Amino acid sequence: MGRPGDDLALRITETEAYLAVDDRASHSFRGPTARNAPMFGPPGRAYVYLIYGIHHCLNAVTEAEGVGAAVLIRGVEGVRGPGLVCRAYGLNLSHNGLDLSTSELRILPGAPVPDTDVLTGPRVGITRSAHLPLRFRWAAHVPRPRRARTAPQPPEE
Repeated sequence: MGRPGDDLALRITETEAYLAVDDRASHSFRGPTARNAPMFGPPGRAYVYLIYGIHHCLNAVTEAEGVGAAVLIRGVEGVRGPGLVCRAYGLNLSHNGLDLSTSELRILPGAPVPDTDVLTGPRVGITRSAHLPLRFRWAAHVPRPRRARTAPQPPEE
């Protein structure tokens, strides 16, 4: 997270919500475990886990204590992908359970983004409950599709 004492402010550009009820993709679906315990803790805490044994993912716990729900931080300005966000800023399991309002890792309010600038759609990289429209992206930070290259045309005769 940079050098000790340095502050770094990033704007969140993409998230995915994981619900406490009827969301088979949520780590909390089957109830509390040692791994997902922070999801059932007080809101405003970090839930950091390791996926595929190599990528850390940062979530913000969102519901009352005892209710397992969180929001995955999928992207920040300049970095897309939850594993890349954690790698870029040195986030790992040592950040799991931190209070996101008072610790070294904080989520602070920023300038509002109008609802019309937020794209909503299905989550990615999961198979269960993937259809739920719980992925939110700031339209200004969504890459534009590349235009297909066309082969040069031979000169007309």
